[in-house]
Parts: sequence; structure tokens; C-alpha cells
Amino acid sequence: MYKVMRAAMRLLLPLIIRLHIVGREHFPAEPPYILAMNHLSIFDAPALLIACPHTIRALAADKHKRNPIYCPLLVIMRAIWVRRGEPDREALRQSLEVLKQGGVLGIAPEGTRSHEKHALQQGKVGVAYLATRANVPIVPVGIAGTEQVKRNVLRLRRTDVQVVVGEPLRLPSAGRARGAQLEEYTELIMERLAALLPDEYRGVYA
Repeated sequence: MYKVMRAAMRLLLPLIIRLHIVGREHFPAEPPYILAMNHLSIFDAPALLIACPHTIRALAADKHKRNPIYCPLLVIMRAIWVRRGEPDREALRQSLEVLKQGGVLGIAPEGTRSHEKHALQQGKVGVAYLATRANVPIVPVGIAGTEQVKRNVLRLRRTDVQVVVGEPLRLPSAGRARGAQLEEYTELIMERLAALLPDEYRGVYA
């Protein structure tokens, strides 16, 4: 079903989006790795579905289960549902399992959509925690333009969307990093992500 959805997106998405992918060669030849991206709108997932050569298991807020359009796509992508606002040990367990089994885990380090002018907010330590526990590289991916798709569709216009893939990042040390070290690693991840985005999207990492 994932392959069918990818094929469908390759046919349908160009009707509303002009997708520009930069740095596709930076995707590792084989998983496991963490795909860390900024999150602007529901159109991020279809864009990544086309851009990434591997099957992505993404973390998604469980509130999206009520979205009749977005939910089926996330189900096909076998999203890991996360309860926001509280520690979710089951989502953490599933995430580590995906990486241990050689998969790709998709995470927005901010933990939510970039609401304030669609610019980056402070990153959370989840990506650094998972990368050090599973000892896998992080592939930063910057997305720009998807927040304009819905408005432009109503105006019968296509939207230019850019997906920029950065070089894989391995954190300085694996193992059980905690506290200040996780915060330090998170800043490094977010700086790498911000560097892939236009200035106006960089937010607190400008």
C-alpha cells in the first residue's frame, strides 16, 4: 500500500505542487536513519513520500486520527501515534523498534507544526535521544512552501515547494546521553536543519 500511495502521489501531487528536491544524493543507501524535518502543513508528508527513496515510519500526533483526509495517509504510512503533552513510552518503544529493525523514522524535532510565521521553534530532545540510543545517523530535511498549498489550491494555482536534504549527521557520541548533552545535541541538529531553510523559516535559529 505504501508503494501504491507513493505512485498515486507522483501522479496527483504535480497537479497542485511544483516539487523541487535538492540533495537527494544525501539519503543513505540503506536505512536505518532518522529523517528530521521541519513541519509546516499536511502536505509535508506527500512531499516526503516522493522525495525519500525509503519507506518512512513517521511520528504523528494522535489528534490527526480525527482528520478524514490526513489520517488515511498516515495509516498507510504506518505512522506511530503520539499522545502530545505527556510522556508516551509506547511511542518511544515503537520508534526505537523501527530503528533497530533497520527502518527510517520521520520526526519533526519541534514536536509540532511551525505556527509562528511558519518559522522554526525550539527543538525538543527526542531526536537526539533516539539517535544516541539506537546509534543511527540523522538526515536533516528542510521543507519550504507547503504552508501555502491550501490557499493556492483555492485560487487554482500551483505552489512551488522545496525539499532540501542535508548531509547525514552522526552525533559526537552514542550511548546514554542525558540532560545537558541531549540539549547540546539538539541545538546541533536544529542548526543543521535551519541551514537548509530560507532565512524567513529559521525562526529562533536564524
